[in-house]
Amino acid sequence: MCLVKDLRYADVLRMIDAGAYFSLLKFPQPTEEIEVMHYLMEDGIVVKLDNGLYGITNLGAILFAKDLNAFPRLGRKAMRVVQYQGRNRLFIQKEETFNIGYAVCFEDIVRFVNALLPSSEDAAAIALTTKSKYPLPSVREAIANSLIHQDLYITGAGPVVEIFDNRMEVTNPGTPLVDIMRIIDNPPKSRNEKLASLMRRMKMCEELGRGWDRMVLACEMQYLPAPRIEIFEESTKVTLFSEMEFKNISADDKIWSCYLHACLMYIQGDALTNTSLRDRFGLKESSAGSISRLIKEAVDKNRVKALDPKTAKRYMRYVPIWASV
Repeated sequence: MCLVKDLRYADVLRMIDAGAYFSLLKFPQPTEEIEVMHYLMEDGIVVKLDNGLYGITNLGAILFAKDLNAFPRLGRKAMRVVQYQGRNRLFIQKEETFNIGYAVCFEDIVRFVNALLPSSEDAAAIALTTKSKYPLPSVREAIANSLIHQDLYITGAGPVVEIFDNRMEVTNPGTPLVDIMRIIDNPPKSRNEKLASLMRRMKMCEELGRGWDRMVLACEMQYLPAPRIEIFEESTKVTLFSEMEFKNISADDKIWSCYLHACLMYIQGDALTNTSLRDRFGLKESSAGSISRLIKEAVDKNRVKALDPKTAKRYMRYVPIWASV
């Protein structure tokens, strides 16, 4: 689908960043017009029209536009980043809208968000280091997923990152194409296959279905609640939490974290145990009772089940409710 038609070569270069295309794909940019357009047409960035002029496609504009507002309906698809004061939306502290193509500005978005997220310094380290209170692989994946998996046909809405004192929310238009209960183990499925494929070649995503695996694992490594995913009528919201003590995690988020931990263990050929779940939350052996109660709640909610119900309680192992045993 062409968003803008009847363009000359100079007009195309004025509207899209061809240099970024070649740079991100690590190709030397040709000097001849015919060669530049050959690559752009091969990847569906532009098309040649019957009258000899060019048209910029939806894919070309959303990824490489120098200004999304120059293309019909794409101005509202620009990524917005909003930082609030406190834990609600009453006061905006900082706001930025990235009005250029996703491929051109993706790294800038990630850097901007990371700069706004709280961090702490490790004064005990030989070389002073700064550590984010959010797992940065999870931040990157959440942003990439919001761009790749959004529904571009929903008008009047675009992807947005909202940062609060205790959490980060990433919302995009459209609902997931896979059952969120199988978001860890299901094969990847993208609403925008050409977009995902080209972003994979530019190393912005993997298109292997590992995004959620990486997000959850990164949260586990920092003993954080698993990323929360919420589905609304026409949008999806993923919430990442900053450092939080186990006792302050909500019951639903504990059960969700327990379930996703079981999913990760299962696809690795293992199973959830009281010890593995304690380690996942960074808890000592004295918390075994609390973890046992959490596992029982997850069983009662049909999130996990015993691998062998006849096993002695202290040796009990658990798998996701959908797993074959």
